[in-house]
Amino acid sequence: MRRDIQPNERAFSSKEAAEEVGIATPTVRKYGQILERNGYEFLKDGDRRIFVQSDIEALVALRDTDKPLDDTAKDLVHQQLERLEESNQSEIVVADTYEKLPQDPNQLKEVLKFLVNELAATREVNIQLTNDMSQLKTQVSRLQQDHHAISSSIANSAQKTNAKIEKLTEQQNTHYESLLKQEQQSNELLQNEIQKIRDEQLKEWHSQNEFNNRLEEAIQKPKVKWGGLFSIFQK
Repeated sequence: MRRDIQPNERAFSSKEAAEEVGIATPTVRKYGQILERNGYEFLKDGDRRIFVQSDIEALVALRDTDKPLDDTAKDLVHQQLERLEESNQSEIVVADTYEKLPQDPNQLKEVLKFLVNELAATREVNIQLTNDMSQLKTQVSRLQQDHHAISSSIANSAQKTNAKIEKLTEQQNTHYESLLKQEQQSNELLQNEIQKIRDEQLKEWHSQNEFNNRLEEAIQKPKVKWGGLFSIFQK
């Protein structure tokens, strides 16, 4: 368990740690995994890491290192172990003090005052951590709501876009069918006109052919009279 936390020390979420160090939030998670893989210990709320100032310094060291990240992480783990040992030694000294409480009332009063201050500081840290956890939960809830709102907006937009595309496609098909129908009607009218012209030409050809035949018969008759010749023009 971490014992190197200072009274009233600020706690950072992953996002706040990323802003503090100047890196992306996924990079903070990556550095945290590398540190834990090498034995580093974080404060946690469930599966979420809570960062304090010493952890921020560790992230900065990983950000700025020229060595392999695992090598730097091992150095940071060693430094953390040293801090924890110093913290343990301080606790041992305090424990020895408890066992050898002074008999002098003034000295005992000072010891009790020290204990009260330490207890108050610890309580403040706990309150701060509780507040930070509450803020994190609120932020996560808001992010989830925002994500839901964005997803709904995207879905609605996509639905409206599809509806517009379907409507435009239907209009285009209707227009195409109308043009095709008009073209068919125009072709039918044109065919009818052409047929009429052909019929008139055929009728004219028959009439001309009949006239030529009569003319040829009239010419070939012997001693035809001019009156009979002219009579063919009257038919």
